[in-house]
Amino acid sequence: MRDQYMRGGEGFIICYSVTDRQSFQEAAGFKELIYQVRHTYDIPLVLVGNKIDLEQARQVSTEEGLSLAQEYTCAFFETSAALRFYVDDVFYCLVREIRKKESMPSLMEKKVKRKDSLWRKLKGSLKKKWENTT
Repeated sequence: MRDQYMRGGEGFIICYSVTDRQSFQEAAGFKELIYQVRHTYDIPLVLVGNKIDLEQARQVSTEEGLSLAQEYTCAFFETSAALRFYVDDVFYCLVREIRKKESMPSLMEKKVKRKDSLWRKLKGSLKKKWENTT
């Protein structure tokens, strides 16, 4: 079921609890899991450390989260869902990343367009030659 969501998702939020090192370690593997399903690393992604309101129970530092986000080349936020700190910002950021990706044609699309226009030129010149010989 999870693979099905990953195949159809346009972007992803990878979230871990700053009070649970195990969740951080699991989050670190999700980008690779997404790659295995999608066969590309070019997916809009936001990394989120949640539960910053429980500072006294923190097990994962902000620097560790930032380091993982740099490795993933994605945006990073620390949030508190309980206090609604920065939660909206996470979603706005993901939507911006998705729109940015949609606005940039992929390398494959550029190649297809280039081949298509080349084919049209060749087809047009052959058509002219055919018309001139008949």
